[in-house]
Amino acid sequence: MRNPLERAPLRVGVIAAVALAGGLLTSSPAGATAVTGERAVAAVTLTADPAAAARPRNGRILYHRLGGGAGSLKIKNGSSRDGVVTLVKGKTKAVSIYVRARSTASIRDVRDGTYRIYFTTGYRFSTSKHRFTRAAIYQRFNDKLRFSTTATRRTIWTLTLNPVKGGNARTSSVNPKDFPA
Repeated sequence: MRNPLERAPLRVGVIAAVALAGGLLTSSPAGATAVTGERAVAAVTLTADPAAAARPRNGRILYHRLGGGAGSLKIKNGSSRDGVVTLVKGKTKAVSIYVRARSTASIRDVRDGTYRIYFTTGYRFSTSKHRFTRAAIYQRFNDKLRFSTTATRRTIWTLTLNPVKGGNARTSSVNPKDFPA
């Protein structure tokens, strides 16, 4: 009869290699070793690293419903916080994009129409909850953006999420319950 623990080191090694290769798990120091029969089995504890799994890449589209247009929106985030920008057309959420701190991202296929622009900034974004879990601030631009395409031109807007000298866009705070998640 075969000892069931003879296969355990191979399984632990494969799981650890896959987990570490994905960059989503970290191992704690392994120091415990159990000896069963003639084979030694090392005990390795794997724990999830929520920061590695939760922080989307810069420019990642988190939600996209009303694409297919020729308009463009460039977003500059000069702050120390990551941000999520959401365009809302009427009462319908159209698109959301993740913009990392001190980075620039773009949405290139905005349909013609008028959009209200919401944004949130913070730390430790939760992809399952669609929000920041630390120091979140919720705002919207007071003016709406209009995108229009003709045979000879298309609309390109540039927004900055942090205050800039000479900037002309005003923002208002938004209750987190009213933020389009």
